[in-house]
Amino acid sequence: MRVVFAGTPEFARQALEAILAAGHEVPLVMTQPDRPSGRGMKLRPSPVKEAALAHGIEVAQPQSLRLDGKYPEDAEAAQRLLQTVQPDVMVVAAYGLILPQWVLDLPKYGCLNIHASLLPRWRGAAPIQRAIEMGDAQTGITIMQMDAGLDTGDMLLVRAMDIRPDHSGASLQDELTHMGAECIVEILQQLADGTAPTAVKQPEAGVTYAEKLLKTEAPLDFTQPAVALERRIRAFDPMLGSTMALDGIDGLVKVWRAEVLPANSAAEPGHVIAATADGIDVATGDGVLRITELQRPGSKRQPVSSFVQGWSRS
Repeated sequence: MRVVFAGTPEFARQALEAILAAGHEVPLVMTQPDRPSGRGMKLRPSPVKEAALAHGIEVAQPQSLRLDGKYPEDAEAAQRLLQTVQPDVMVVAAYGLILPQWVLDLPKYGCLNIHASLLPRWRGAAPIQRAIEMGDAQTGITIMQMDAGLDTGDMLLVRAMDIRPDHSGASLQDELTHMGAECIVEILQQLADGTAPTAVKQPEAGVTYAEKLLKTEAPLDFTQPAVALERRIRAFDPMLGSTMALDGIDGLVKVWRAEVLPANSAAEPGHVIAATADGIDVATGDGVLRITELQRPGSKRQPVSSFVQGWSRS
């Protein structure tokens, strides 16, 4: 199959590598423009761009694909490239740009999206994190035939997996990244063999939207139940992180790991009940949250046993 690949982060890079390893031809990769990163804020290529260049594949980085949008010259250049390449199919994984209709219509088999949820639950930008945050028992990968809507296209393949109580945003993403790469290679082979399943419409019931993670969500609200806070801490690790204030420390502390204690407290939500090498116990709206891994501003992540040694509560 002649495949144009569009993606940006690590989740997409592994899918690209799997497509290449399966022997498909990838004449063009599309990814987001280089972004400033690190302390020096130097421009850094995306993981997908790095992989494409390592394989000698041409890379396009348009700021938009809308011919009538803010960057029409970028869109026109991308259109000329795609028309020249004439792909059988475009594979899209966490690309970051909306595909207008002219892109959707161009490849012979259309555009296929690797989406990290069991659609129609968690359409949108942050399906992995929202699934953990809301306590879902399962998630998975959906290979979808893209249309003009937001993750509304017909489904070619759905594969589920359980969400474990110890899954963080990072560890669940790692597993779904591997699963997504396997699924897209399977579908591409079926398309090449003429054995691809008929795409089915998404159910009308059960639609939810995974909104983009916002910095305003980082502060922990201890009026919430301890169970909900523990899930949120895992979900936001490492993309956003969760924060709280602690007496004696300037700035907000990041909280990376916690557990729910089988206890209640009469203390006000947010009050530190105890601080030992085993954990910092905080009263919540329902139950007690024991924090076990933290990070001071400008420092590294620490287990609570190390953190409390240098913490002098006022």
